[in-house]
Amino acid sequence: MTDITADLAVEAEGLVKVFGENRAVDGVDLRVRTGTVYGVLGPNGAGKTTTINMLATLLRPDGGTGRVFGHDVVREPNVVRQLIGVTGQFASVDETLSATENLMIFSRLLGLSRTEARAKSAELLERFGLADAARRPLKKFSGGMRRRLDLAASLIAQPPLIFLDEPTTGLDPRTRGQMWDTIRELVASGSTVLLTAQYLDEADQLADRIAVIDRGRVVAEGTSDELKASIGTSSLQLRVEDPADTADAVTAIERVLGVHAVLSPEASRITAPMADTDRVTDLLVTLREAGIHLSEMSVQKPTLDEVFLTITGHDTGEQTAPQTAEEVPA
Repeated sequence: MTDITADLAVEAEGLVKVFGENRAVDGVDLRVRTGTVYGVLGPNGAGKTTTINMLATLLRPDGGTGRVFGHDVVREPNVVRQLIGVTGQFASVDETLSATENLMIFSRLLGLSRTEARAKSAELLERFGLADAARRPLKKFSGGMRRRLDLAASLIAQPPLIFLDEPTTGLDPRTRGQMWDTIRELVASGSTVLLTAQYLDEADQLADRIAVIDRGRVVAEGTSDELKASIGTSSLQLRVEDPADTADAVTAIERVLGVHAVLSPEASRITAPMADTDRVTDLLVTLREAGIHLSEMSVQKPTLDEVFLTITGHDTGEQTAPQTAEEVPA
């Protein structure tokens, strides 16, 4: 009997996939706790999709092991397939059919009776805000509607683990927000989500833990805050009311905080590393006693963009190693 209450939904140890001369995945380790969103972050070509495809039994690993709720993806693929739903980068639906017809087909292929398939299709269309477009041909759907329908199709069997491969690629900000809400609802209802993303804010918003993957390897892993903290401290940003006080403010910052302050192009804005938060209170007292008034003060944490750039040496928009014709772009 399958135990979907296991502590780990996904375990990958040393996963390898080779296409010709290209090691698309080169020893990936992942541990995804049940009931969480786990983000796999990286640029095109990093190996994200190939990793997902191996864990989803769509590709056979050339090395290492993968388990879903304790079931080996190579030795027990049929069991694993009953436990997962997969939504890829592009909608896997028929454009000539309506939304209802597409879901009916998927439902019937999964073994539901005609009555069950009709009821499940109606339920999912309502859940994803597509009920009004149920009879409309897919060729008249927007990109966001197609993505929602594709996600709906992956949930017909109500799988405890859902792989979402770049689910919001190409969507407008409003539709991306709707998809984020849907993903949060899935986890709240008991599902586990393994999410790949190029959008750093997406991983920041959704993921409980994040693996940064580059050139087929996991180069960092942790919570968003842990990854940000790994590259340095937060920064203190100040703006003085009177630009004439800027030089004195910089002197006070460097003396009290013991760090080097940087002036922005508009000279009234000052940024300084905040290594010791206790000293910020001392700084504010010093500025007040000197008669230097602030119009703005904020604390800025490092961003995931900075994390990725620092760890990999390039940003997520850059293509990594060339892909072979055999590999699905990651």
